[in-house]
Amino acid sequence: QVQLVESGGGLVQAGGSLRLSCAASKSIFSINTMRWYRQAPGKQRELVATITSGGTTNYADSVKGRFTISRDNAKNTVYLQMNSLKPEDTAVYYCNANLINLAKDTGDYWGQGTQVTVSS
Repeated sequence: QVQLVESGGGLVQAGGSLRLSCAASKSIFSINTMRWYRQAPGKQRELVATITSGGTTNYADSVKGRFTISRDNAKNTVYLQMNSLKPEDTAVYYCNANLINLAKDTGDYWGQGTQVTVSS
């Protein structure tokens, strides 16, 4: 069974940094695109950052220059380095992976979410 396990959230002061991690279980064949989303209270889930299997990245305008997405294919893990955090970055952060499982089926999987709270 495929699982994505997130870690690294927490409480930080404005201007601080956090690093989120999302590790996929070993029961997969390969991972295509990986993404980080976030959802603030009362708001829709929004796409924050994307990284393809080839390493191409893309960011929401609101986080460009502050957040960096990366991946370690050997560890089936995606990271989100968040610097210069702002109170408006407060949200539950979710990782998403489009991957191929051992049965060679392709699908989208989600992590359980990790809370990031930025105090002013």
